[in-house]
Amino acid sequence: MNTAAPAPEETSRIRMALRAENVPPSATAALDAQAKTLIALGVDVINLTSGEPAFPTVEPAAQAATQAIAEGFTRYTPAAGIPELRAAVAVHLNRHGTTYEPSAVVVTAGAKQALHYAFTALLNPGDEVMIPAPYWVSYPHLAALAGGTAVPVHPSPDAGLKVTPDQLRRAVTTRTRVLLLNSPANPSGVVYSRAELAALAEVAVDHDLTIISDEICDHWVFGTAAFTSVAALSEEIAARTLTIGAVSKTYAMTGWRIGWVAGPTPVARAITALQSHTASAPSSIAQKAALGALTADLTTELEHRRQALDARRLTTIKALTDTPGLEVGGIPEGAFFLLADVSATYGRTHASRTITSAADFAELLLAEANVAVVPGADFAAPHHVRISYTVPPDRLEEALTRIADFVGGLAPTAERVLG
Repeated sequence: MNTAAPAPEETSRIRMALRAENVPPSATAALDAQAKTLIALGVDVINLTSGEPAFPTVEPAAQAATQAIAEGFTRYTPAAGIPELRAAVAVHLNRHGTTYEPSAVVVTAGAKQALHYAFTALLNPGDEVMIPAPYWVSYPHLAALAGGTAVPVHPSPDAGLKVTPDQLRRAVTTRTRVLLLNSPANPSGVVYSRAELAALAEVAVDHDLTIISDEICDHWVFGTAAFTSVAALSEEIAARTLTIGAVSKTYAMTGWRIGWVAGPTPVARAITALQSHTASAPSSIAQKAALGALTADLTTELEHRRQALDARRLTTIKALTDTPGLEVGGIPEGAFFLLADVSATYGRTHASRTITSAADFAELLLAEANVAVVPGADFAAPHHVRISYTVPPDRLEEALTRIADFVGGLAPTAERVLG
């Protein structure tokens, strides 16, 4: 492993804005990069930090991109995206019971950019965004960059990592403007039922809040769980909801950077104006690739992938449940993540180092077992680590064996002292 000292930081006379100084890099991106760096150096690291399926981009997307390049489709597109893609996204969304027209859709460079534009369009300085915890690491920072304030709403310890309407009501203030919902959820994998989402959305109706519903993992739902689109709950809820999505997770197109926001037409127009002054428009080639994915009949292929990922989910749940000292948080019925509670390992030691936090656990696991996971502090789950089970089955089983061996090899503090 390369242990060379880092280069000294370059001197700068540039004074940065507080919004830039106060936003840290994405913890998940940093850990993913660290794991990939070690792999590039020849270390046999199994990376369970990634937020992307380990499947190839679907073939119709790749073919459409190649054709677009061959045809010279390399110029600016309309700021809201090419019309045929906006129409395809509307059809894609409406399979869940929504009634979006193409004019309600704005195509963006990924779901993260869609969220950024949504917050920018909705928030004035000091406006509050209620975010059920655990939450994706970027949510509070995206709200802060738009001048807002994130207000985490924490579930009760016995609630399976889900918040209740009463908890939302207690968090509402005169500054609350937005309720952010995410189901299937990153990082926990929990899926809110239709009735649960309807009850949460009713709080937004009662307090005149806008709902931002991040539905990027709509395809990845397992077992008896069913996906519900928030905007499909009622006309009243649809009128106050922005739906966020992307081709990234379903079609294994994370690097293509195509997402969208769909909502009432006045908001779509405002977001289009924002994009026209920032990104101009998403990549023309990537838009054609997304169109290829959305308009192809991929039912069989996507179901095969869903079943393969479900098998990995069940393997992971069983292995972690069978490992004394670890506990799976909530019931992970969607996405491709779960949270493992590692607090039972606190106070135990490895090579004279005592584990006192999930960050310690993750650091030691990487150093001693060459398995990378994400500590949960930045997800508002400080006693958990997030595990992504998207890697190929043989690598996943090896990683889970390494985790079990690592935990089993931890010594109680007293034993280490007496020894």
